[in-house]
Amino acid sequence: MATQAEPSRATNGVLTAALMILCYASVIGFTDNYVRVIARDAGLWQFFATRTLFGFVILGAVAALAGWRLRPRNPVAVAGRSLLHGTAMIGYFGCLAFLPVATVAAGLFTAPIFTQLIARFAFGQPLGPFRIFAVVLGFAGALLVLGPGQGATAGWLVALPILAGFLYALGNLATRQWCAGESAPTLLIGFFGALGVFGLIGMAILQLWPHAVPDGAGGFILRGPVWPSPTFLFWTLVQAAGSLFGVGLMIRAYQIAEASRVAVFEYVILPASAFWSWVLWGDTLGAGAAAGIVMIFAAGLIIAVRGR
Repeated sequence: MATQAEPSRATNGVLTAALMILCYASVIGFTDNYVRVIARDAGLWQFFATRTLFGFVILGAVAALAGWRLRPRNPVAVAGRSLLHGTAMIGYFGCLAFLPVATVAAGLFTAPIFTQLIARFAFGQPLGPFRIFAVVLGFAGALLVLGPGQGATAGWLVALPILAGFLYALGNLATRQWCAGESAPTLLIGFFGALGVFGLIGMAILQLWPHAVPDGAGGFILRGPVWPSPTFLFWTLVQAAGSLFGVGLMIRAYQIAEASRVAVFEYVILPASAFWSWVLWGDTLGAGAAAGIVMIFAAGLIIAVRGR
């Protein structure tokens, strides 16, 4: 009976993890779509600082109730990992004011492709034919998603999601190489802390050197500190709470099921983001962008399956 129960528990764990990842993708896809609303009233740097403040309050309260350890065992390693992931989020959130969430997420989800390349050339890990094909397929998909049609309205910003994917890949490698002994809440608070530091630095620079700022979302990256509107505070709080809840679900999913299986489900955030963009704003993807997202999804699927 024991041997029969093991596959049943494994199957249940995978199904539970899949549901958690689906919920995570739905929450993140929804909250990230409202960054364009936040961008009308305030700047990226004030958003980072305020989001971190809300995140610290929420995470600190939960940690106190649950008895979590938040102090890092290796502060330097956690700081380095947080710096990489925090820098990646500058490119990600900065583009959300100008590009559809699905488009920006597609650029960020080139991270597994960069991880394969970095592992090959930095650590000498071999790449088989399937993974080589996945790398080529994923980059071709990224070119379709972030192609000339997007550049007509966003200019050089279309390159930022892919740069964010590269930095996110470095952060993922740092998680495994440097932070294996750290808890998930410790890494999460380090990540929020890095964004808060970036936010405070950006606000200080823009306050000391004022300049003309476009109105609305067009001034998101260049806008210094302003008096926060109720809309800004509400949606930033929703963003912080949604991020903590969603990432918590993702971490739990990786704890109860095999990582390579969970990684396959995580790519559902691409169609989830596109769905919420369509429901909330009526945004639709062109045929080329939709095909590119499918190609990136397929590349991630191949990498995850071959990683087993």
